[in-house]
Amino acid sequence: MNSLDPHAYVEDRSPGTGRLRPRAAFTSDLPAIALDGDWRFRLASGLDDLTGDFATPDFDDTAWDMLAVPSCWQMTGLPGELRYGAPAYTNILYPFPVDPPRVPRQNPTGEYRRAFDVPDGFPASAAVLRFEGVDSAFAVWLNGIRLGDAKGSRLTTEFDVSAGLRPGRNVLAVRVHQWSSGSYLEDQDMWWLSGIFRSVTVAARGVEDFFVHAAYDHTAGQGTLAVDVTAPTRVSLSIPELGISDADPAGPHLIDGIEPWSDERPRLYSAELVSEAGERIPLRIGFRTVAVVDGVLTVNGRPISLRGVNRHEWHPLTGRNLTEDTMLADVLLMKQHNINAVRTSHYPPDHRFLDLCDEHGLWVFSEGDLETHGFEPGGWLRNPSDDPAWREAYLDRTARLVERDKNHPSVVVWSLGNESGTGANLAAAAAWIRQRDDSRLIHYEGDFASCAYVDLYSRMYIDVNDLSAVGRGQEAPTADPANDAHRRALPFVLCEYGHAMGTGPGGLSEYQQVIETHPRLAGGFIWEWIDHGIARLTGREDPHTFYAYGGDFGEEIHDGNFVADGLLFPDRTPSPGLVEYKKVIEPVRIHIDPATRQISVHNLHHVRDTGYLDFQWAVEDGGELAGSGRLTVPATAPGATTTVDWPTDVTAALDAARKNDSGDEVWLTVTATLAADETWAAAGHEIAWAQGQVVDPTVPPVPSTTTPAIAQDRDIALGPARFDARTGALTQLGDLELDGPRLDVWRAPIDNDLLSAFAEPQIGAWLAAGLHRMRHDVLSVEPDASGLTVTARLTAAGSASALGVVYRWTAGDGPEAGRTRLRLKCTVTPDGAWSVPLPRLGIVMSLPGTDAEVEWFGLGPGEAYRDSRTAARTGRHLSTVSAMQTPYVRPQENGNRHQVRRSRITTADGTLHITGAPVIDLTVRPWSTAVLAAAAHHHDLAGDGRLHLHLDHAHHGLGSAACGPGPSAADVLAAVPTVFSIEFSTGR
Repeated sequence: MNSLDPHAYVEDRSPGTGRLRPRAAFTSDLPAIALDGDWRFRLASGLDDLTGDFATPDFDDTAWDMLAVPSCWQMTGLPGELRYGAPAYTNILYPFPVDPPRVPRQNPTGEYRRAFDVPDGFPASAAVLRFEGVDSAFAVWLNGIRLGDAKGSRLTTEFDVSAGLRPGRNVLAVRVHQWSSGSYLEDQDMWWLSGIFRSVTVAARGVEDFFVHAAYDHTAGQGTLAVDVTAPTRVSLSIPELGISDADPAGPHLIDGIEPWSDERPRLYSAELVSEAGERIPLRIGFRTVAVVDGVLTVNGRPISLRGVNRHEWHPLTGRNLTEDTMLADVLLMKQHNINAVRTSHYPPDHRFLDLCDEHGLWVFSEGDLETHGFEPGGWLRNPSDDPAWREAYLDRTARLVERDKNHPSVVVWSLGNESGTGANLAAAAAWIRQRDDSRLIHYEGDFASCAYVDLYSRMYIDVNDLSAVGRGQEAPTADPANDAHRRALPFVLCEYGHAMGTGPGGLSEYQQVIETHPRLAGGFIWEWIDHGIARLTGREDPHTFYAYGGDFGEEIHDGNFVADGLLFPDRTPSPGLVEYKKVIEPVRIHIDPATRQISVHNLHHVRDTGYLDFQWAVEDGGELAGSGRLTVPATAPGATTTVDWPTDVTAALDAARKNDSGDEVWLTVTATLAADETWAAAGHEIAWAQGQVVDPTVPPVPSTTTPAIAQDRDIALGPARFDARTGALTQLGDLELDGPRLDVWRAPIDNDLLSAFAEPQIGAWLAAGLHRMRHDVLSVEPDASGLTVTARLTAAGSASALGVVYRWTAGDGPEAGRTRLRLKCTVTPDGAWSVPLPRLGIVMSLPGTDAEVEWFGLGPGEAYRDSRTAARTGRHLSTVSAMQTPYVRPQENGNRHQVRRSRITTADGTLHITGAPVIDLTVRPWSTAVLAAAAHHHDLAGDGRLHLHLDHAHHGLGSAACGPGPSAADVLAAVPTVFSIEFSTGR
């Protein structure tokens, strides 16, 4: 460190001084002193505002605040008023001028002090001070002695304290800088937060380090074990289950009959290292071998398919500081939703999370604490990845990643980092890993053009057609023929896809179909696991919680709600996207064939047969249960398919349904659930399901009688309906007051409409066409002897393109005694040039109320759209209007129910029955589309005392365009001539 500038380390490219060599994370029975808790804290505005003598043991800090460690100081005070600065969110751009390695002089700096007692007998002469995570650079003093400084926010740092630690009172002083040269290497897509955000410990040190090498030979069923130990005294190894006792850890030990570790059977063997000095270190050893065989990713000799997610560490109140209970909640939710892999985007997580992955079974891509994305807008000029001055920092971060996590069987791939361009420093990091650990593969998406120093060909957000080409080995060649041959021999991984921002993502089932078709495709990771919303209160009067995003804290530059792009809402409630993903990636495929009366079960598992599942069947007639029972399916091996005939009781239930002659649809549903408790879910938890329609509905006859439309002053009467004679609007049906319907093509834009990484956002074309301001001009209202015809034109000011619409109303008796059906037939005819797709095509209407009971027969129970409907099953569903709203962090189009045959909306004023001919999309909201589109947060949504009904013929697909492809061609809603019909009636 420059002695003339005591703070030179802040901008020095060096990863730090005074630190100990990195080593594995492990527990020991040697004594340790936990320093988590309340520390004295002062936030300085910058380097010119520091407390000069704060590190001296007798410094009077009683006037300082108390701050919890671990924590992120910008999150202090939430959900109320912030106390120390504010969070800031950017996706790519640095929130300071790009002038590496310099950072602003006005650099918020946290000064921490903690007094602690060292008991008599504590081995102070062989002790270390361990920081698990400090953002972004820090310097440390113990009893006034400077121990050193460090960078690498999400990496463990240890200092030798043997020279300064003493029995009795000790004082630890830490200075943490928000910005440092290290910030240029930590431009991950997340909130910029600072502080000591992981645990701090003083620990006795005996065994320095160890490296468990536990391989598995699938041809012989044999494990090979060798443990490299670095220790001052002899160390022995014991594994009682394997008959190993007081053995030399180095072995190698050849062990027959080993049960290997995998995501499906995470077999861990309890072991112990014991030193001559008496130290005991518990181990959990998993045997497994990772390899590429003929271009296919394998573990233990069998191909694996990654059904993964990218996971940031996040909590809406504490930021990147997570409790172990929260980490466990993440792991259990992943397993319960059929997820089997995690990419630790874009840094090593708390090491306890990897312990949980070992225990419950998740493949892990453990990623380095590295991203320099903010250099891309400048053409990667001065990017550290290819600058020799940064080489030491890159190698240091790589070593600290690998050394800490090297003993986790769940870690099967090392990932160098993310979106850092290319360069010699990344190649050097890969070479270092190969020298240190050749038992795992190396990943880095940024090297996709050549794959010169990686073991996996990886891309993000490519479309389905390109993915299929890669699966067939028909991707475009690299510039270098040698690299091209190398890359074509590699497995392919979608390190990011299915951008889960807002409503969506759409198209996941298309991706999965392609992945399962081509062995080269090893699967991928959805971006991402959780919305990074920050919990805030709305105000002093009747405060309630909402979730803030970029720009809500007055940031100079920000990326808005791009930080809310997860499969979980900030409170860890699963979003519809996670429910969809669970169904799309289910590891068992069930198929029902009504023609042959057979059910097939295809097992997509890696090593597990289906014997752990219970299969059940249920027959429903119009949503009413007509029979159910257990289905006997022989245990099906991985990769195999079993076909069974329908049991006789299924046939009996179907026969009974036919005799019932309800005229409704009859569906057979088969489910696969856990037969016994697993570590991650209880018996009865559903893994997979399928449905088959076995009886088609009877089409009700069109009423043969006709009802005349009769003009009455300002109204027109048509059976039980009343229409406005001037506008043709339906104003009353029976005792229900109504307003509408009118043709509607606009939806509150979803994030995938507003943003696009690879093309112009869809919203631009929609706004240019005026679809958000279409005028509904009534041209004629014509009653006649058999009904009412209303002719209208939907167009925008300044536009020559229009949609002509003819509403044809008729009324007649329905199949229900005493109930007259009001039938609407809409004929839509485009006029002029229509080069843009429509957001939606249907009708909108309203009725009085703020909430209502909604029952429908169709897909449910959750929201579904044309390219995100795999998880919805056909049946009768019941909800309320309020419960049908999906609380995306930024309000947008949501809550659609797809392929609804019939519905019933019950308010205090009566019941409205709606029937599709044959199906419609149904949305019911307590606010209008205009209000929904204008809202930035949920507390902006104000109802108007009416329920707004959208009865749609079709929706434009959701896609993933916010950071990926838009909807596939089949899911684009073109403006073409269209006819659709809907029926209405009232009464219970």
